[in-house]
Amino acid sequence: MKPLQTGLALAVTVALFYSFCSLIDVLWPEQFVSFMDALFHGMDFRAPQSVTPHPWRDYFSALIVVALCAFIVGALFAALYRALDRVRLHRSLRYG
Repeated sequence: MKPLQTGLALAVTVALFYSFCSLIDVLWPEQFVSFMDALFHGMDFRAPQSVTPHPWRDYFSALIVVALCAFIVGALFAALYRALDRVRLHRSLRYG
């Protein structure tokens, strides 16, 4: 597993998912808030909901932050995976 490729793959995946969720929120805000309420076990997301639409810069700044965090997590995961793959964590079993 290569750290840069894994980090990039996770960053792109998270960015696409974030964009999809943002699009759903713009197209169907009531249904999206109801879904979020159910997803988070009844937390009320209607109270912080704004009447005015969010500016595009908020979307892009959040997109950059989540993609960057995902890249770091993916790269760290792959680096740790490679490092632990070289370490012998158990004794080999001998039969007979």
